[in-house]
Amino acid sequence: MPTAAEYREQLKQLLPPGQAFPRDPGTTLHDLLDGMSIELARIDNRGFTLPLEANPTTTSELLGDWERVAGLPDRCSGVLEETLQGRRNALLAKLSSTGGQSPGYFISVAAVLGYQVTITEFRPFRVGRSKVGEALTNGDWQFAWQVNAPETTVVSFRVGLSAAGEPLRSWGNEILECKLNQIKPAHTLLLFSYGMLESEELEVSANHLYYVANYVIPDYLEIE
Repeated sequence: MPTAAEYREQLKQLLPPGQAFPRDPGTTLHDLLDGMSIELARIDNRGFTLPLEANPTTTSELLGDWERVAGLPDRCSGVLEETLQGRRNALLAKLSSTGGQSPGYFISVAAVLGYQVTITEFRPFRVGRSKVGEALTNGDWQFAWQVNAPETTVVSFRVGLSAAGEPLRSWGNEILECKLNQIKPAHTLLLFSYGMLESEELEVSANHLYYVANYVIPDYLEIE
C-alpha cells in the first residue's frame, strides 16, 4: 500500500519542469503536495478496508448497516449479542438461515451462533422394528426432536473479533433456544437438553472442525 511520502513523490513527478515549481522540502509547493499526499494515502487505506466491510464475516464499521438490512436486532437478541462477536454471529445466522429441515441444517445454524450441538430424533415405537424396553414415542412424540448442547457455552474475548471494553467472557443459552424455535418447522415440538456426554462432545467437536475447515477458512482465504 503506497505511503504518504510515496504519493508526494508521485505528485512531484507530475509537475511541469522549471523553477516555477520548486520541489525542495520547506517550499510552499512541497508543503501543499505533502498535505495532498496524506489524504490520498488515507483514501487508499480506506479502499483496502472496503472488501472487509463488504463481507459479513469480517465487517466492523458497517455492521450496523448489515444489521439494518437483515432486520436485526430482533426479538431473539440477548446478552451475547451485546458484543461485536455476538452481533456478527447473529448476522451470519440470519443470512445463512435460508431454510431447511435436516439435522445438519440446524446444527450449522447453531454453529454460526457459536454453539456446538447434536440432534436427537424420536422414531415412533413399532412392533417388529423397536426393541423391548424402548420408549413409547408415539403420538405427539413423532413430531418432537431434541437439541443436545453443553451445559454452558462460553464465548471468549478474541483479538480481532471483539472490541475494546467488552467482557472477557459471556455465556447463555437463550439465543440458541429462541433462534432455533424461530426457524423450526411449525408443526414440530423442539426440546433442549443440556450437559452432553463425553462421546457426544467429541462428536460435536468433530462437526465443528468440519464446519470451520469447509466454510470459515475458505471464506477467510477468499478475503485474503
